[in-house]
Amino acid sequence: MASTTLRSSLRLSRLLARAPCRAFSSSPCVRTVGSLRKFTDEENMLREAVRRFAVDVVGPKVREMDEKENMDPSIITGLFEQGLMGIETSEEYGGAGGSFTSAIIAIEELAKVDPSVSVLCDVHNTLVNTIFRTYATEEQRQKWLPQLAESRLASFCLSEPGSGSDAFALQTRATRDGDDWIINGTKMWITNSYEAEVFLIFANIDPSKGYKGITCFVATKDMGIEIMKKEQKLGIRASSTCSLNFDNLRVPKENVIGGEGRGYKIAIEILNEGRIGIAAQMLGLAQGAFDKAVPYTYQRTQFGQPVGTFQGMQFQIASAAVELETARLLTYNAARLKEEGQSFTKEAAMAKYWASQVAQKVSGSAIEWAGGLGFTRETGIEKFWRDSKIGAIYEGTSNIQLQTIAKFIQKEYS
Repeated sequence: MASTTLRSSLRLSRLLARAPCRAFSSSPCVRTVGSLRKFTDEENMLREAVRRFAVDVVGPKVREMDEKENMDPSIITGLFEQGLMGIETSEEYGGAGGSFTSAIIAIEELAKVDPSVSVLCDVHNTLVNTIFRTYATEEQRQKWLPQLAESRLASFCLSEPGSGSDAFALQTRATRDGDDWIINGTKMWITNSYEAEVFLIFANIDPSKGYKGITCFVATKDMGIEIMKKEQKLGIRASSTCSLNFDNLRVPKENVIGGEGRGYKIAIEILNEGRIGIAAQMLGLAQGAFDKAVPYTYQRTQFGQPVGTFQGMQFQIASAAVELETARLLTYNAARLKEEGQSFTKEAAMAKYWASQVAQKVSGSAIEWAGGLGFTRETGIEKFWRDSKIGAIYEGTSNIQLQTIAKFIQKEYS
């Protein structure tokens, strides 16, 4: 039941993919390299399925969730039922067995309707699930991945009051007590934490080693995780962001993920991947605002003609379309590089930086294109602008992205 829709699409596309390609005369069968707009059959079917879910199921609840600052539980249930919470996870573990680009497509399509739902799906897939698939033991994968694919929402707990961009300055500590670890500390700005049941917690087991003492633990809410303050935010209001407290939280030794002292490596590598997810969220957000505002400019008439046909408006809309396309190509390129096993850190930073810039600019312009109506909450356009501001902050600020890009440039040219 959990991933019936997505699994069916993937199986059909794989059957189609087995059809032999045509070879002319005696030449070998050659598959040409496509554009970044070229997707597999399964990716195209996924896009359409997620689009329908976003419009039909999420859409009617967006404004209410935003104003109540609460994620409707039925939306989370729906994401699991659609198979969207284990997109890359193999069928062996209850997932859909899709590509990384499939996950990026899902995040993008959800963001066109509600970036809050998009980031919930994003963190669960690109951060949490990937950590288990990549770093967990086989026993851990068998235990946790089916739960994460079918019913249990997860959270990634790295940031603290004193460690944001300087993530490895974290103060949460874990000490050994027999066959258990005892965790004490506080986390802040943790996405999904209000609704989550599973938590990946980064804590230092040996401060004398600095960041090399950081270790990743998996814990569940019923172990005694305390949800403290739920933040009231400018945007992505339906997405929960909370502070957490660990007061002698007892975690069994078998809940260490990736080995002792390997947490810093896990965090660095997974955030590079996660930045492509945020780029997709910002891309979808910008496209959603564009799609809402542009049709109105051709319906609204002033001085005897639609406002969208005035040259000043035409140039603004055309410029926004170009910027959307550049963000899209950067995002898809980073995703494909990651899939191919090539270096993608610089490209992920570029995609996240630029997509967050485009999201703010396009969503802000969209409000102006719709005039007074765009300034009201009724249209939902202003919500896209409020939601866009977080793109320059979480999973690495824009300045951190620029710093990352600059280091690669320096390495190449010096």
